[in-house]
Amino acid sequence: MKRTMALGLLLGAATMGGFASETDGIYTYKVGNFEVSMLVETQRTGNASILIGVDDAFLRRYIPESGFMHSTNTFFIKTPRQNILVDTGFGGAVFEKMKKLGVEPDKVDAVLLTHLHGDHIGGLQKDGKALFSKATIYVSTKDREYFTKTNVNAGVVAALAPYGSRVVTFEPGELGARINDLLPGIKPIAAYGHTPGHTAFLIEDGNGKLLIAGDFLHVALVQFPAPDVSASYDVDPKLAAAARRQLLDYAAKNKIPIGGMHIVYPAVGMVEPAGNGFKFVPGN
Repeated sequence: MKRTMALGLLLGAATMGGFASETDGIYTYKVGNFEVSMLVETQRTGNASILIGVDDAFLRRYIPESGFMHSTNTFFIKTPRQNILVDTGFGGAVFEKMKKLGVEPDKVDAVLLTHLHGDHIGGLQKDGKALFSKATIYVSTKDREYFTKTNVNAGVVAALAPYGSRVVTFEPGELGARINDLLPGIKPIAAYGHTPGHTAFLIEDGNGKLLIAGDFLHVALVQFPAPDVSASYDVDPKLAAAARRQLLDYAAKNKIPIGGMHIVYPAVGMVEPAGNGFKFVPGN
């Protein structure tokens, strides 16, 4: 089953018109004149026990006996004007992957953070030194306040500290409403629940669109068809489920590709309604 799934992902990547390289863990494609690359930071065996309120019988409906893979991804966006990284992963392979794209860390103009969990900000600093020497860091106001004031996390404080005034906060807009660009062609979308300020980013250029949805789900095989199931990592599981369903419904109705930080390669695809949930079609 794993081989069949992997083949489907590769075929899907080809139909999307992207440049697929599963060996390198890089999938590059066009959104209008923007070049977007999905970068695999890590990949390992998945763990469905993080899901809340489900039993083994329920999980067997969706997960094969052979198990499933879990990925941590970042997205790199090259526009005619800027180099933009969405999340940093743990801060390991992301630098190697960017180098394969011909981009050094000091050429990154902006880092957009979907939220402030460690597997999304691990590449911001090392030994107190900013690893993106010229980049502005963008994070939602709610997430920054939660992790640096309300529920102080030392790792978050250390990650942001080297950037000083180059950390810029913003307020995401409501999905479907009129939203100002955070950067040209990039709109921040409120997808609260996983964290208090969890943000998705709608990328638009010309006729091209992509919804980078961050941690809107963690176990794709279950949470696409059963979007009301949340994970133990979610700060507010009910709100996270509502945000997940809203994002999926919007992507399906508007036929916008959706990408996630914890979906296996190529991590981008179309969403279709299916029963009380949704079907994910990789790379279609």
